[in-house]
Amino acid sequence: MNPIQVVAVSGGKGGIGKTNTSVNLAIALARRGRRVALLDADLGLANVDVMLGLKPQKTLADLLSGEAEIIDVLIEGPAGIRIVPATSGAQDMTRLSSAEHAGLISSFNSIAHQIDVLLIDTAAGISPDVTTFLCAAQEVLLVVCDEPTALTDAYALIKVLNQNYGVDRVRILVNMVRSDEDGKRTFAKLENVCDRFLNTSLLYAGAIPFDDYVRRAVQKQQAVVDAYPTAKASMAYMELAEVVSTWPIPARVTGNLQFFIEQLAAEHRVQ
Repeated sequence: MNPIQVVAVSGGKGGIGKTNTSVNLAIALARRGRRVALLDADLGLANVDVMLGLKPQKTLADLLSGEAEIIDVLIEGPAGIRIVPATSGAQDMTRLSSAEHAGLISSFNSIAHQIDVLLIDTAAGISPDVTTFLCAAQEVLLVVCDEPTALTDAYALIKVLNQNYGVDRVRILVNMVRSDEDGKRTFAKLENVCDRFLNTSLLYAGAIPFDDYVRRAVQKQQAVVDAYPTAKASMAYMELAEVVSTWPIPARVTGNLQFFIEQLAAEHRVQ
């Protein structure tokens, strides 16, 4: 069985295009022939299904309650991606126990042979529900933009991951840039601060240009890579998918998701 690549997509604050990135990256990876599952782990304000105009019959709430199996909850999205929708507005979903987190992830073992990549769209911020998923993933892809609050909140999240959980590597995607140079400058700002105060290595994953077609795609409840495949943002997401496909997968991965469950359990033990 092929090893599964697990990438958690997050952001220090809302409104910077985190979920848009998760959705478009998932579809772009699928277009490259990867078998992709997308877990909507924004457990209180889920919106992956809304962004794609999908109407799930069952959600994570049914999975966690034992009323449904993972196969019952999965819905198919564009390019054949498989989506696990969360529940919007359910406050108790934001307070899962360590056993519930582990149970959620372990449910993926039954479909592990059917996927190559698991993307996790986390909530924004530094709550335990966010850090749990980020600490357990192989790669953290942090979406930022060139705004003081976005950079400050991104630094706060990186600091928590580094100082509280020992995460020493974070990949940075700069969104809504005017040029490639803008993306690199924004990355350099964040990198300079982290180099001074934290023991964390930041890796530049690339940049997504500001593109009005993204907004138009959202209004149509479609991913921009589908609605406007020749748009600047669409081509950037396809390039990002190519980059993500080159990220090494740890040799200890055995092909299922057991390692992910073990990391979740370990992360809760140190809390």
